[in-house]
Parts: sequence; structure tokens; C-alpha cells
Amino acid sequence: MTHVTIPHPAGHLKTVEQRLLWLSHWMIHNANHLRDNPDGIKVGGHQASSASMVSILTALYFSTLRPGDRVAVKPHASPLFHAMHYLMGNLDRDAMERFRGYGGVQSYPSRTKDKDDVDFSTGSVGFGAAITVFSSIVQDFISAKPWGGKPEGRMISLIGDAELDEGNVYEALQEGWKHGLRNCWWVVDYNRQSLDGIVQEGLWERIEKIFEAFGWRVVKVKYGALQRAAFNEPGGDRLKQWIDDCPNQLYSALTYMGGATWRARLMDALGDQGDVSKLIASRSDDELAALMEGLGGNCVETMAETFAAIDDDMPTCFLAYTVKGWGTPIAGHKDNHGGLMTVAQMAEWQEHMGIPHGAEWDRFAGVEDEAGFRAFLDAVPFFAAGSRRYSDRRIEVPSIETPGDRVIASQLAFGKIMDALGRSDSGLAERIMTLSPDVTGTTSLGPWVNRRKLFARRELADVFRAERIPSTAKWDFLPEGQHVELGIAENNLFTALGAAGLSHALFGRRVFPIGTLYDPFVCRGLDALIYACYQDARFMVVGTPSGVALAPEGGAHQSIGTPLVGMSQDGLAAFEPAFADELAIIMEWAFDYMQRDGKADLDERTWLRDETGGSVYLRLSTAPLEQPQREVNERFREHVIAGAYWMREPGPNCEAVIVYQGVVAPEAIRAAGILGECRRDIGVLAVTSADRLNAGWTAAQRVRSRGVKDAASHIERLLQDLPAHCRIVTVIDGHPATLAWVGSVHGHRTIPLGVEHFGQTGTIADLRRHFEIDAQAIVDRVNGLTAGRPGYIRVVS
Repeated sequence: MTHVTIPHPAGHLKTVEQRLLWLSHWMIHNANHLRDNPDGIKVGGHQASSASMVSILTALYFSTLRPGDRVAVKPHASPLFHAMHYLMGNLDRDAMERFRGYGGVQSYPSRTKDKDDVDFSTGSVGFGAAITVFSSIVQDFISAKPWGGKPEGRMISLIGDAELDEGNVYEALQEGWKHGLRNCWWVVDYNRQSLDGIVQEGLWERIEKIFEAFGWRVVKVKYGALQRAAFNEPGGDRLKQWIDDCPNQLYSALTYMGGATWRARLMDALGDQGDVSKLIASRSDDELAALMEGLGGNCVETMAETFAAIDDDMPTCFLAYTVKGWGTPIAGHKDNHGGLMTVAQMAEWQEHMGIPHGAEWDRFAGVEDEAGFRAFLDAVPFFAAGSRRYSDRRIEVPSIETPGDRVIASQLAFGKIMDALGRSDSGLAERIMTLSPDVTGTTSLGPWVNRRKLFARRELADVFRAERIPSTAKWDFLPEGQHVELGIAENNLFTALGAAGLSHALFGRRVFPIGTLYDPFVCRGLDALIYACYQDARFMVVGTPSGVALAPEGGAHQSIGTPLVGMSQDGLAAFEPAFADELAIIMEWAFDYMQRDGKADLDERTWLRDETGGSVYLRLSTAPLEQPQREVNERFREHVIAGAYWMREPGPNCEAVIVYQGVVAPEAIRAAGILGECRRDIGVLAVTSADRLNAGWTAAQRVRSRGVKDAASHIERLLQDLPAHCRIVTVIDGHPATLAWVGSVHGHRTIPLGVEHFGQTGTIADLRRHFEIDAQAIVDRVNGLTAGRPGYIRVVS
């Protein structure tokens, strides 16, 4: 690579670029070739993907950004990001040396696991782009509120061109258009190479048209400073045309082969014994390679000038042409995505980069004017403010009252609780942001929205109301509105929840995001849900209706595996309350839990890490249940939150315990009544959270293995007095594995009932009988009966 002298301050940018290029590649080389590797497998690290992004990242962070801006860095540019913070003195050498190792910096930027200042975690490609769209919308939501202040940062995503294959990207673009997106930049590293090869010709045209269709400005950054200067020379127009016409694969191949090959090919294609030949001949092989590989995205001067030219809030896509592996011996090779420089290549490249042996980790190795360079770094605006992890005060959570209905479904109870919050003037209520993917009314958010209105940056009246057409929905769009209506895209819902759930850290203002969707479609947005939890975003998601209780709609709208999702998902406390009083207790606790940010100390009552806080998932139902009339005391509250309580406490000679979760409560209670006529001391255990019960149990076992002999979890204490002969039947309107583990707590024989196959249409009674989760099935299993009873339906896969 030929070094080009650029006048100050661009000269310092060039120095930064070269420092980041070296440090990122050395960190990867160290992890793969120098560090002990007991596993004997490749560590990896994406040298080529870092190289293609280095000029873009340098220009952005060291010339353009201000502290209020937030950036989602391309996953495969993680080494560059860490090298940048190391250069700035924000990351120690030990973390760099342990890149992709235990205790070191992460493979992909992680705001929860990395030590440096990561704004957004990336890794699941496409979501780093989408979250910037929704963060911009959240910023506008906060700015429009009296309590919000006026944050006006740009939400920026650095993405690889292959990320644009992800469908969620286009879902996010459409949602951004609908909400008048602004202050959002996407910078596409258009290196035209992906993991498996070279991207198709003409992709840039498709990208340009798509972004323009959604109201974005598209800035194509194709030519670097060297190229633009060459184009102004005699014959330069023909060179420019050749570059424009050259297929992606050929351009990559010529880049890999180097200056002599460039010369031969260009002379063969363009040589005219005149101006063009002179233009080519006037450059050495190294200079010619630098010219041809000096695309706009690999020119830090060009990128800095391009970014600086944008002074408005219009959403902008920068299509920056780059060479994958730019400036390294593996530049252009179609296998370089996961490829690494060999030891020999690295040794030769080290000499080329001017890095003395023994100074590989030196932050300023090879820098001639170190004092001037340090002064430049100290003055970079983006880093001058220090840490950009904000926080906000804790919001007091008022008491949440239980709806007084004698018969009510948990979904309707949720709607009434939200309506009551909407009627209040609490500080909590003003900070709630609700979101729903086109199912606002059918998930019981309608009354809340009628009171608190829909959010839009500009007021939009409800035409139906203006025309005096009767409707239960009063849909006024106002800046002070608190509901964000989304299109039918669950990925967008969870990505928006992730963005809103970081508002306290990103903008210093806390909101309480509550998203509702049909429970079967939690799985449709599961990747985005996992992504949101990995960010440590704080939100409440309500999946409703759930299970086969949505009987008339058939298997497509009947969720089976979502309770297992709730159990397995880190950062998400999953509940499935049957009754309204349970729901009120859980929601009151959840609003506090979403604000916690304490240490991971274990609660010795439950052995859960509740002080760390997290997000909450509620699985609710449309099936109306008769509500129990009971005292809600502190002990009851504790047990509901811990995950279970005795609905019917077993006697000393208990023969059977029915353990249920959720809407099948009446079946369990009815079965207990039938069994009580012929069996002794029947118990009914109401589970509100299999997730928390199981987590507490496994945590207590770990603690006991470390010497705390008397550690006992909530479920262990609840079941400890059951006689050995007691039989347990578990039942849930979902997958039976959710509760099947309960018998292992103390070694009781357990018969798990639940739903394992796609449902069909019918009444609730029809389907419960079909799946054997009705009262009669529970009784038969306790009594040891098998198929053959009247009305027994055998379920066949």
C-alpha cells in the first residue's frame, strides 16, 4: 500500500487509519497464531472485513461524530472498534490480547460484555441497522415530551453490503418511512464480497432505488482522492469508464494480484500509445495499485468530506465503495472473509507498515509526530465527553389494583390495568410507551390508547371522529401521544422494544416500553427478541391470545412452544398468570424490575439474581375465568413473584399433586375436586412462572455444590413435605416440557400433560379434550388409566 501525504488535519486522520489497520490486524493475528490455543481450532477475527471499513470508521469517529451520536458497528468490524478504544486509552492491552478469548473483547461489539463504550450490540446481521431506525423514533418520542429534554443525536449504522440481504432491514425501512424518520445514517461498506463469494452485479442500483423509495437520500461514494485527481488528467475519463464497467469479480481478482497485473490488464484494455498509456505508465506498480484500490470508502479524506457535507436531519444512506482486505496482502481474494494472513504474510506486512519488532502493541508505533498526534486525539469531540452511558432516576411505581370483575380473562385484565394507568397522573404512566404490530385493539390496548393517544411528530386528526362516524377507537396522532403503532412485523416490534428499552442509557431518559402481539408470533420475531435481550434492554412484552384457548382460529394461531422460549431466554423473566390478582402483582413488580441495575447477588429466598433487573414476558389468554376470592397478603405476593403458590395445599398423606400454569387453572381445580372424593389430601400448585421456578432450582443446586448445604429454592420448599409415593401431574396450555422437570426436584413420579402438536378449530372444551389437558384427562392420569375411556381421543402425530 502506498502512503499518501495529506495536509493537516487530514494527515492525522490518515495516521489514525493506519494505526487502527495495524492494531486490529495484529490483535487477530495474535489470537490465531501467537496465543496458546488448547482447542486447536481457528479463532478467527475477520481481518479483511475490518480493513474494508477502516477509512469509514476513522473518518466517522475522529472527524464527524459528536457525543450525542450513537453507532451500531458492523459485526465483522469489531476488531477495528476495539483497536480504536485501545488507541484512545479506553481499553487495556490485556483485553486486546485476549480477543475472542475468556475475559477478552468480544467477537462482535457487545454493550453488555465488552469493556469499551459500545452503543448497540451487533452480531445477528441486519439488526444493527434496524435498531438505529427505532432509536431515532424513540429519540423523537422523548424529545416531544415535557420530561424528555431535547436529545438530537444521529443514529448511525455501519453495515456490510451483505447485511442488506436480511429481510428485517426492509421491514425497518418501511416503518421508518411511516414515522417520518430523521437523524439516521446508514453507511454501507460496499466491498461487494460476502462469506461465500462476490455479490451480484448492479446491486448498488437496487439499493439506491429502495432507499429513495422510502424517502432516504443516497450518497454514492465511489472514487477516492487519488482517483478523482487521475480522472482530471488527460485520458482520465476513459479510466473512469473502465472502472465503472469492470465486473465485481474481476476488480477483486485484479486487486489481489497487485500492481503489475493491474498494469498489464489496463494497458491491454485501454492502452492507446497516448494519454491513457501515459497516465498508466507515469505510476509505479505500487502507485498504480494504490490508485485502482483507492475507492471512495477507502479514502479517509473523501469519507470525512462526504460526512461533513451533510448538515440536515434527512435519513441518509452512504454507499461507500471499498476493497475487502484493503491495504493488506489478502485484499480482493474471494476467500478472504474468514481468511487470515499467514505468519509469513504478516511478517512482510509488518515491515511494510513500519512497525518495529517488539513494538507491535505500542499504540503510537511508527508515528513521527507523536506529540502532535496525541494532541489531535485529545481534542476529538466524540471522545472528549468521556463515557456516554447515561442513566435516569428511578420512577416510583404506584400500587396496581386488581380489576374487580367476577369473571375475566387475563388479557382483558391487562387491558383494564393499562386503562387505569392511563387515567392516572403518575410519573410511571407518563413514561410508558406502548407498541403493537397492528393488533392494538385485539390485544386490549384500545382503552389505554384512547386516553393517551398515538405518537406522531406532527398532529393528525382522526377523520372518523371528525366526520362523526361511531368508533370505539379514538385515533388521534399527537407529539404527546404515547402509543407507537407499527405495521404487521414482529421483528420491528422487538427491535423497537430493544431501542426503547435502552432509552435511559442512550438518552438519559427512562421510558417503560410495553409491546403486545399475538403469542403465536413471538417466534416470528424471536431473533429480534433475543437481540433486544442481549442488549440488556428493559421492556415488557405481552403475548396474547395464547395456546389452544384461541380455539376457533385453528393451529396457525395457537402457540405451543412459547413457554419454553420464556424459560430459555436470558434477560427475560417469563410469567403466565391465570388470574387478575396475580397479573396485577406481577405488573407492579415488573415496572420496578425493569429499572433495576444492581449486582448479580443471589436472593437467598429464591436464589434468583433479581437485583440485576431485566425484561418481562407475560403470556396471557382470552379465555374468561372465574376469579378466586382471596386475601392478597405479602406472603401471597412473594410466592406469585417467586413463581408458584399452593392453590390447594396438600395434606400429610397426599397421593397426588396437580401442578398447572396459566389458563388451564379451572381444569386443574375441577380435577382436584373429583379426585378429592376418592383420594387423600390432593394438592393443587398454581405456577405463575415456570421460568423463575426452574432458574431458582438450578441456581440453588449450583450453590449447594459450592458448600452452602442449606440452600433451597422456592420450588424445593413448596414440595419438600410431599410423601415419596405422591404422584405429580403437570398441565399447561403449551408444551408439556415446560413443567415436566418438576418431579425431578424431589424425585416424584411425574406425568406431564400439554400440547405437542398443531391444533385445529373447535371450542375450548373440544381442544382441551383432544389434547388431554382437561379435568377428566388429569383424573385419569392420576388414576393410572389409559386410552379406552368414553370420549377418549387419541392424538396421532
